[in-house]
Amino acid sequence: MTVIWGLDLKEIQWWKFKSSYMWNNEYHLRRTKFTVYQLAMIFCVVSESLGTAALSDYIDEQDDIAKLYPGAHVHNNNFVGAFSYNIFVGVFVATIFGSGFFFDLFWPERHESPSVKLAWKICSILSCIFTLSSALLITIIVATKSAYVTGPNAAAATEYLHRTQHDSPLSYKHNPRGIASVVFIWPGFLATVASTWLLWHSLAHTDLYGPKSQHVRTQGEFGVPVEKRSESEGTGSAAGIPPPSPTHARPSGQHDRNESANNGYVGV
Repeated sequence: MTVIWGLDLKEIQWWKFKSSYMWNNEYHLRRTKFTVYQLAMIFCVVSESLGTAALSDYIDEQDDIAKLYPGAHVHNNNFVGAFSYNIFVGVFVATIFGSGFFFDLFWPERHESPSVKLAWKICSILSCIFTLSSALLITIIVATKSAYVTGPNAAAATEYLHRTQHDSPLSYKHNPRGIASVVFIWPGFLATVASTWLLWHSLAHTDLYGPKSQHVRTQGEFGVPVEKRSESEGTGSAAGIPPPSPTHARPSGQHDRNESANNGYVGV
């Protein structure tokens, strides 16, 4: 099978999406990482999608006014620019932690060079920086800014927008999809920070102990599950240690202390 960057593509199997495999606890923090990674992706992508729909309406608004009122221009590029950046952030977060999700799913015991591990760390930090900056930017834009019209017939064009453009109001704080996008990006930022911590912690754990969780490593060391080993470790046989051979100590008693005396009567 084809091997790319040391990853055997035959490991990409549909059965690995089964809950019995995906959510097992064989690997360190596997279930926690999968949950938090997906939360980061979902919140950021939902924010991105809502923002895309909202900025598309504002771009259409510019085209409509240009056709209906020649010379008039709608100034809403601050909203369009901010939410365009939010699209980039959503794609970036989904790319980084989506890759981490699928790599851990298909190749949980892969070997990564120090440069690859450094790239993971840098990209995760950039994800936090980008997400925070986007959250602050779109929050400020939606809460404090508004679109406006300039040029000939600006008053008529403004009145037209107030009457017809309910999905893209001039005041951004009245745009429901813009508000929803802001609401989703903040938990997306928190989940991104948590995902970054988990990624760094996982890399450090792999360097020290490997990708397996502690109980699996212990089981592999002694060749028996931890719970069974704890029940039988008193005998020592569970760890592969043979029991001590029986000793035949000579009992000490009254007849031993009088042995010399007893021997004295043998010759009589």
